[in-house]
Amino acid sequence: MKSKFEYNRTAITEFILLGLVETPDLRPVVFVVFLLSYLLTVGGNLSILAAILVETKLHTPMYFFLGNLSVLDVGCITVTIPSMLARLLSHKRTVPYGACLTQLFFFHLLVGVDCFLLTAMAYDRFLAICQPLTYSTRMSQTVQRILVAVSWALAFTNALTHTVAISTLNFCGPNVINHFYCDLPQLFQLSCSSTQLNELLLFAVGFIMAGTPLALIVTSYAHVTAAVLRIRSAEGRKKAFSTCGSHLTVVAIFYGSGIFNYMRLGSAKLSDKDKAFGIFNTVINPMLNPIIYSLRNPDVQGALWRVLMGRRPLA
Repeated sequence: MKSKFEYNRTAITEFILLGLVETPDLRPVVFVVFLLSYLLTVGGNLSILAAILVETKLHTPMYFFLGNLSVLDVGCITVTIPSMLARLLSHKRTVPYGACLTQLFFFHLLVGVDCFLLTAMAYDRFLAICQPLTYSTRMSQTVQRILVAVSWALAFTNALTHTVAISTLNFCGPNVINHFYCDLPQLFQLSCSSTQLNELLLFAVGFIMAGTPLALIVTSYAHVTAAVLRIRSAEGRKKAFSTCGSHLTVVAIFYGSGIFNYMRLGSAKLSDKDKAFGIFNTVINPMLNPIIYSLRNPDVQGALWRVLMGRRPLA
């Protein structure tokens, strides 16, 4: 005979994702909007990646990291949106327990790599502006690859830690998730065992995964700002700041939505506002990144135009 603990562990075999809307008439509209958003995001990020690969002028550390960021954005939106679209088509809202944890793992893996890549990009700007004489040696191809590899290793450890920790919780009912993908705050709400240790783990690891990179980004840009303000020419200052503006915009959106989503676990009930910030994390951020990085960058704009028109890159 199974113990009560064993029964609770196996009581829930699937979750019900309510999705973004429960009104049947609105589901076709949601499907079309998010399908177009998905195609636009994937197309935009792959176009940025293609432009970086074919344009020799963009073979620099900053664009190497941007290319990796584009791959992450495609992965991040692919982890959540296609499964949501499939559920809208099939009218089936259930997701198996194992599939829910798999989605959680890959989502946190990709978001974690994003955190460290944004930090590497800030470090790149710090070296380029504050230490230009040693920039080429300190940001060599080997250093770039090491930074990306370390980002993946740390993010993998973080994602695996959270996935293993959530798998130790008991889920004995209810199993309804008021969201469109599986994530930690929603699963914490459904657990019938104590989530105190899991929440402490989330805050502790979150400080390492988000707090430390954010502190490094702020420190890097404090030095960058001081260095730029020492430039006598107004045109020189404007040019230096323009290379950092896009990155700072992405950092502000990424960390703003992420902090709100994960740092309010003490609320009694997760509301529909969490869906809005989930859309920010999974759809809007990846969709805006190629727009932000190409909007005020003539080199990227020219490379994109040549890729889209099928023209050969300039020598």
